[in-house]
Amino acid sequence: MENRKVLFEVEDNIAYITLNNPGSLNALDESLLDELIEVMDESSDRTDVRTIIISGKGNAFSAGGDLNALKNALEQEPEECLGVVRKVGLAALRIRNARKPVIASIKGAAAGAGFNFALACDFRICTEDAKFIQSFVNIGLVPDMGGTYLLTQMIGAAKATELIMTGRTVEAKEALELGLVNKVVPGEDLEKATKEFANKLAQGPTKAFGNMKALVNRSAFSGLESILDNELEYQINCAKTEDFKEGVSAFLEKRKPEFKGK
Repeated sequence: MENRKVLFEVEDNIAYITLNNPGSLNALDESLLDELIEVMDESSDRTDVRTIIISGKGNAFSAGGDLNALKNALEQEPEECLGVVRKVGLAALRIRNARKPVIASIKGAAAGAGFNFALACDFRICTEDAKFIQSFVNIGLVPDMGGTYLLTQMIGAAKATELIMTGRTVEAKEALELGLVNKVVPGEDLEKATKEFANKLAQGPTKAFGNMKALVNRSAFSGLESILDNELEYQINCAKTEDFKEGVSAFLEKRKPEFKGK
């Protein structure tokens, strides 16, 4: 289809889902999220899909939320910012609830919701120059897409708190050491490495994989849906602050924010 922000094709039992908004570094706006949820539903339903790969077009996996859209929403009411928050939560649930392995194939930046998007997947393969950033602190927001929950489950509360509250960049090597990614490859090998791993999974016991994933969800991710509800409440609180407005404005104006704690 023309002008799609999410590309979708199926080949050899693998669904290829590509975020197709490279001009904004695959920012997760509402229209992209609508299309993403649509193709995740189709991938889950189709019997000829046994593994799912999600990647980003261009030089980044995803830079996170669309801050221009947030700025426009701020000129109305804080609650107007929450449409995207609700939908990134739904996207995370679609990924976790898919009874098929989902692989994030990551190059460049995975920032903010883009980082959490990758965390929601079952596997992460990234390039040597990939960067992971919990950038919400820079605009005075709490993480969305289940980020605090997913990150804490993977690396523990102490390290998760550090990454969330500092917003520092995690390079690919550290991401591998922390267990945030499964494999790091040279940039030119990313597509090949991801496809080889996906093919191996696609030739495996799909029904058993689905049940394994369901059990992992029950043991490690059973609180995700509740956390997504909490995120909405906290995002409303943050969206009403002067710090949030200052953070968004500073980012768009390419300057350092001056937070006042208000």
